Amino acid sequence: MIEALLALLFGLLIGSFLNVCIYRWPRDLSVVRPRSHCPSCGKTISAHDNVPVLSFLLLRGRCRHCKARIPLRYPIVELMTAALFFYFVYTLGPTVAALKMCVLAALLVGLIFSDLEERILPDEFTLGGMALGFIFALFVPVPSDLGSLLFYLTLHTDLTGVPKWITEAALGSLLPAFLLWVAGEVYFRVRHREGLGLGDVKLIAMVGSFMGLPGALWTLILGGVSGSILGTLYIKATGKEFGTYELPFGTFLGAAALVLAVWHVEILGM
Repeated sequence: MIEALLALLFGLLIGSFLNVCIYRWPRDLSVVRPRSHCPSCGKTISAHDNVPVLSFLLLRGRCRHCKARIPLRYPIVELMTAALFFYFVYTLGPTVAALKMCVLAALLVGLIFSDLEERILPDEFTLGGMALGFIFALFVPVPSDLGSLLFYLTLHTDLTGVPKWITEAALGSLLPAFLLWVAGEVYFRVRHREGLGLGDVKLIAMVGSFMGLPGALWTLILGGVSGSILGTLYIKATGKEFGTYELPFGTFLGAAALVLAVWHVEILGM
């Protein structure tokens, strides 16, 4: 329990950093400089006004200097990240597997809110996350045996340990990403407008590097179904045009992957 509580506190700090990334990376800004400042008045935020969640509550959701509203996204991201870190360390213990799932959760939270706000899925989250997924595959098993089966059928060689995990991560990353890219290309040629961005393809590749082929495919299914249903309901409720409204598909994919990550034992057999 102590380790899980420490993970919760660390998750608050990571959530605070994610908020910086969510605001700056889609705008091609550095997350290092300048220091955190109010987007409305430009005043530097002091350390005592930058404490995760607590500062938001004490300031009543407004900038100390100009009284501009602080987006509710800030405490939501911090609390979500903290809760996810607590959950994974509590259920998996202080292990490399728990660290892997915490990293995946942080990446997905960042992607969900980046796409929701700016319709951008930064490469720092997707491509950088995919690289981390392959690194973790050196130490933590990746669910699925399809890659190993294909390897055996073609080369008559059994894969075990790290080679197996890397193979599963590669297959989970590349195959679903390719399928999604093909779907986007078909949509573009039929409708003559872009329906899927490359950011969505990179997101699925990142998910596959962490959770293998089953995780990536389930993410596509759940994300696609939820995006279609909820997106249609939102468009109808707000009176927006079906042909012009840009649905944040990456948000639905990220949320689906996050649900799968939380229920990974039951769904993916991890």
